[in-house]
Amino acid sequence: MGLKFKRQHSVGGYILDFYCPQKKLIIELDGEIHNTKEAKEYDLVRDKYFEELGYVTLRFFNKEVENCVGKVLDKIKNCIV
Repeated sequence: MGLKFKRQHSVGGYILDFYCPQKKLIIELDGEIHNTKEAKEYDLVRDKYFEELGYVTLRFFNKEVENCVGKVLDKIKNCIV
């Protein structure tokens, strides 16, 4: 689709896994640590911060990427279009 993504990019003091500046799209890949109560609360605050700035955040578990990469890519494409 001709879009460029930056990896491990810093915005507002946060490190983003992947960031597409043209679409203000953030893609986060979450490991098992994100299943803890504390991590979920932190992620909610972080995602709300970016939403208020006009960013869109997509979150995927690592296992989703490993096992269903086609579905993950479809979700990303649907968000971009």
